[in-house]
Amino acid sequence: MKEIFEGVYKENNKIFTKNLLPGRNVYGEKIIKIGGDEFRAWNPYRSKASAAILKGLKFFPFKNKSRILYLGVANGTTASHFSDIVIDGIIYGVEIAFKPMKKFVKLCEERKNMLPIMGDASKPEEYEKLVEKIDFLYQDIAQKNQIEIFTKNIEKFSPKYGMIMVKARSIAVNQKPKKIFEEVRKKLEKNYEIIEMIELSPYAKDHVAIILKI
Repeated sequence: MKEIFEGVYKENNKIFTKNLLPGRNVYGEKIIKIGGDEFRAWNPYRSKASAAILKGLKFFPFKNKSRILYLGVANGTTASHFSDIVIDGIIYGVEIAFKPMKKFVKLCEERKNMLPIMGDASKPEEYEKLVEKIDFLYQDIAQKNQIEIFTKNIEKFSPKYGMIMVKARSIAVNQKPKKIFEEVRKKLEKNYEIIEMIELSPYAKDHVAIILKI
Protein backbone atom coordinates (compact mmCIF):
# COMPACT_ATOMS: atom_id res chain seq x y z
CA MET A 1 0.00 0.00 0.00
CA LYS A 2 1.64 3.20 -1.21
CA GLU A 3 0.54 6.69 -0.17
CA ILE A 4 0.31 8.72 -3.40
CA PHE A 5 -1.31 11.86 -1.94
CA GLU A 6 -1.92 12.84 1.66
CA GLY A 7 -4.49 10.32 2.89
CA VAL A 8 -4.81 8.57 -0.50
CA TYR A 9 -3.30 5.15 -1.11
CA LYS A 10 -2.78 2.90 -4.11
CA GLU A 11 -2.24 -0.82 -4.47
CA ASN A 12 -2.58 -2.98 -7.60
CA ASN A 13 -4.20 -0.15 -9.57
CA LYS A 14 -6.83 0.37 -6.87
CA ILE A 15 -7.32 3.51 -4.79
CA PHE A 16 -8.01 3.54 -1.04
CA THR A 17 -8.54 5.97 1.81
CA LYS A 18 -7.92 5.22 5.48
CA ASN A 19 -11.29 4.64 7.13
CA LEU A 20 -12.31 7.45 9.48
CA LEU A 21 -14.79 5.07 11.13
CA PRO A 22 -13.22 1.60 11.31
CA GLY A 23 -15.69 -1.22 10.91
CA ARG A 24 -18.15 0.79 8.81
CA ASN A 25 -18.46 1.16 5.07
CA VAL A 26 -20.63 3.66 3.21
CA TYR A 27 -21.79 2.20 -0.10
CA GLY A 28 -20.80 -1.46 0.09
CA GLU A 29 -17.16 -0.77 -0.76
CA LYS A 30 -14.50 -3.32 0.10
CA ILE A 31 -12.59 -2.81 3.34
CA ILE A 32 -9.12 -4.22 3.93
CA LYS A 33 -6.99 -4.24 7.07
CA ILE A 34 -3.24 -3.74 7.11
CA GLY A 35 -1.63 -3.82 10.51
CA GLY A 36 -3.75 -1.70 12.80
CA ASP A 37 -5.24 0.37 9.97
CA GLU A 38 -8.37 -0.10 7.92
CA PHE A 39 -8.71 1.09 4.32
CA ARG A 40 -11.80 1.68 2.17
CA ALA A 41 -11.62 0.89 -1.56
CA TRP A 42 -12.44 4.04 -3.56
CA ASN A 43 -14.51 2.86 -6.53
CA PRO A 44 -13.70 4.85 -9.73
CA TYR A 45 -17.03 3.85 -11.28
CA ARG A 46 -18.86 5.39 -8.33
CA SER A 47 -16.59 8.41 -7.80
CA LYS A 48 -15.14 10.66 -10.48
CA ALA A 49 -12.45 11.90 -8.10
CA SER A 50 -11.14 8.34 -7.80
CA ALA A 51 -11.38 7.97 -11.58
CA ALA A 52 -9.28 11.12 -12.05
CA ILE A 53 -6.62 9.78 -9.69
CA LEU A 54 -6.50 6.44 -11.49
CA LYS A 55 -6.25 8.25 -14.85
CA GLY A 56 -3.08 9.97 -13.66
CA LEU A 57 -4.05 13.06 -11.68
CA LYS A 58 -0.84 14.65 -10.39
CA PHE A 59 -2.20 17.51 -8.29
CA PHE A 60 -4.52 16.73 -5.39
CA PRO A 61 -4.05 19.40 -2.69
CA PHE A 62 -6.33 17.98 0.01
CA LYS A 63 -4.71 18.08 3.43
CA ASN A 64 -5.64 17.03 6.95
CA LYS A 65 -7.20 20.44 7.67
CA SER A 66 -8.60 21.28 4.21
CA ARG A 67 -11.96 23.06 4.01
CA ILE A 68 -14.03 21.95 1.01
CA LEU A 69 -17.24 23.20 -0.53
CA TYR A 70 -18.76 20.30 -2.47
CA LEU A 71 -21.48 21.19 -4.99
CA GLY A 72 -23.70 18.29 -6.03
CA VAL A 73 -22.74 16.08 -3.09
CA ALA A 74 -25.63 13.64 -3.78
CA ASN A 75 -25.70 10.86 -1.17
CA GLY A 76 -22.08 11.37 -0.15
CA THR A 77 -20.15 8.56 -1.84
CA THR A 78 -17.19 10.73 -2.89
CA ALA A 79 -17.56 13.08 0.08
CA SER A 80 -17.12 10.15 2.46
CA HIS A 81 -13.65 9.50 1.01
CA PHE A 82 -12.83 13.20 1.27
CA SER A 83 -13.95 12.90 4.89
CA ASP A 84 -11.34 10.15 5.41
CA ILE A 85 -8.65 12.53 4.14
CA VAL A 86 -9.55 15.90 5.70
CA ILE A 87 -9.86 14.49 9.21
CA ASP A 88 -9.54 17.86 10.95
CA GLY A 89 -11.07 19.89 8.13
CA ILE A 90 -14.65 20.22 6.95
CA ILE A 91 -16.77 19.40 3.90
CA TYR A 92 -19.79 21.56 3.18
CA GLY A 93 -22.03 19.39 1.01
CA VAL A 94 -24.62 21.19 -1.13
CA GLU A 95 -27.43 19.17 -2.71
CA ILE A 96 -30.82 20.24 -4.05
CA ALA A 97 -32.51 16.82 -4.40
CA PHE A 98 -34.32 15.61 -1.28
CA LYS A 99 -33.78 11.83 -1.60
CA PRO A 100 -29.95 11.84 -1.84
CA MET A 101 -29.75 14.66 0.72
CA LYS A 102 -31.66 12.50 3.19
CA LYS A 103 -28.95 9.83 2.88
CA PHE A 104 -26.19 12.42 3.12
CA VAL A 105 -27.65 13.89 6.31
CA LYS A 106 -27.58 10.44 7.90
CA LEU A 107 -23.94 10.05 6.83
CA CYS A 108 -23.09 13.45 8.33
CA GLU A 109 -24.47 12.28 11.68
CA GLU A 110 -21.66 9.71 11.75
CA ARG A 111 -18.94 11.73 10.06
CA LYS A 112 -18.63 14.92 12.06
CA ASN A 113 -16.38 16.70 9.54
CA MET A 114 -19.21 16.96 7.00
CA LEU A 115 -22.06 19.49 7.02
CA PRO A 116 -25.17 19.05 4.84
CA ILE A 117 -26.67 22.05 3.05
CA MET A 118 -29.98 21.63 1.25
CA GLY A 119 -29.74 24.23 -1.46
CA ASP A 120 -29.47 25.27 -5.10
CA ALA A 121 -25.79 25.52 -6.11
CA SER A 122 -26.72 28.12 -8.73
CA LYS A 123 -27.75 30.46 -5.89
CA PRO A 124 -24.74 30.56 -3.52
CA GLU A 125 -26.11 33.70 -1.88
CA GLU A 126 -28.75 31.47 -0.26
CA TYR A 127 -26.19 29.41 1.68
CA GLU A 128 -23.15 31.69 1.92
CA LYS A 129 -23.79 32.43 5.60
CA LEU A 130 -23.51 28.70 6.36
CA VAL A 131 -20.10 28.38 4.72
CA GLU A 132 -17.02 29.70 6.46
CA LYS A 133 -13.72 30.26 4.65
CA ILE A 134 -12.89 27.42 2.22
CA ASP A 135 -9.73 26.56 0.33
CA PHE A 136 -11.16 24.12 -2.22
CA LEU A 137 -14.30 24.05 -4.40
CA TYR A 138 -15.36 20.69 -5.83
CA GLN A 139 -18.29 20.36 -8.23
CA ASP A 140 -20.08 17.42 -9.83
CA ILE A 141 -23.33 18.76 -11.28
CA ALA A 142 -24.85 17.48 -14.52
CA GLN A 143 -26.58 20.62 -15.76
CA LYS A 144 -26.32 22.72 -18.91
CA ASN A 145 -25.10 25.72 -16.89
CA GLN A 146 -22.58 23.75 -14.82
CA ILE A 147 -19.70 26.08 -15.72
CA GLU A 148 -21.67 29.17 -14.72
CA ILE A 149 -22.57 27.53 -11.40
CA PHE A 150 -18.90 26.74 -10.78
CA THR A 151 -17.63 30.25 -11.54
CA LYS A 152 -20.43 31.86 -9.55
CA ASN A 153 -19.38 29.92 -6.46
CA ILE A 154 -15.71 30.71 -7.06
CA GLU A 155 -16.56 34.41 -7.09
CA LYS A 156 -18.65 34.09 -3.94
CA PHE A 157 -16.25 31.99 -1.81
CA SER A 158 -12.76 32.69 -3.26
CA PRO A 159 -11.16 29.25 -2.79
CA LYS A 160 -7.46 28.67 -3.57
CA TYR A 161 -8.23 25.76 -5.90
CA GLY A 162 -11.19 24.31 -7.74
CA MET A 163 -12.05 21.01 -9.39
CA ILE A 164 -15.01 20.47 -11.70
CA MET A 165 -16.30 17.29 -13.27
CA VAL A 166 -17.61 18.40 -16.66
CA LYS A 167 -20.34 16.26 -18.23
CA ALA A 168 -20.37 17.04 -21.96
CA ARG A 169 -23.79 15.56 -22.71
CA SER A 170 -25.42 17.81 -20.14
CA ILE A 171 -24.05 20.89 -21.88
CA ALA A 172 -24.91 19.90 -25.46
CA VAL A 173 -26.18 16.53 -26.65
CA ASN A 174 -25.52 17.15 -30.35
CA GLN A 175 -21.86 18.24 -30.07
CA LYS A 176 -18.79 16.08 -29.78
CA PRO A 177 -17.53 15.88 -26.19
CA LYS A 178 -13.97 16.86 -27.17
CA LYS A 179 -15.24 20.07 -28.73
CA ILE A 180 -17.23 20.89 -25.60
CA PHE A 181 -14.25 20.17 -23.36
CA GLU A 182 -12.10 22.52 -25.44
CA GLU A 183 -14.72 25.27 -25.23
CA VAL A 184 -14.92 24.82 -21.45
CA ARG A 185 -11.14 24.95 -21.16
CA LYS A 186 -10.98 28.22 -23.11
CA LYS A 187 -13.74 29.72 -20.99
CA LEU A 188 -12.11 28.81 -17.69
CA GLU A 189 -8.56 29.77 -18.59
CA LYS A 190 -9.64 33.35 -19.27
CA ASN A 191 -9.76 33.90 -15.51
CA TYR A 192 -8.06 30.92 -13.88
CA GLU A 193 -4.92 28.83 -14.22
CA ILE A 194 -5.74 25.32 -15.38
CA ILE A 195 -3.42 22.86 -13.66
CA GLU A 196 -4.71 19.61 -15.14
CA MET A 197 -7.43 18.33 -17.43
CA ILE A 198 -8.14 14.60 -17.51
CA GLU A 199 -10.71 12.61 -19.47
CA LEU A 200 -12.40 10.06 -17.21
CA SER A 201 -13.35 7.26 -19.60
CA PRO A 202 -13.84 4.34 -19.19
CA TYR A 203 -14.97 5.10 -15.63
CA ALA A 204 -17.26 8.03 -16.52
CA LYS A 205 -18.20 8.37 -20.19
CA ASP A 206 -18.04 11.83 -21.79
CA HIS A 207 -16.63 13.40 -18.63
CA VAL A 208 -13.49 15.39 -17.99
CA ALA A 209 -11.98 16.51 -14.69
CA ILE A 210 -10.51 19.99 -14.62
CA ILE A 211 -8.47 21.20 -11.67
CA LEU A 212 -7.45 24.83 -11.50
CA LYS A 213 -5.80 27.47 -9.38
CA ILE A 214 -7.98 30.46 -8.60
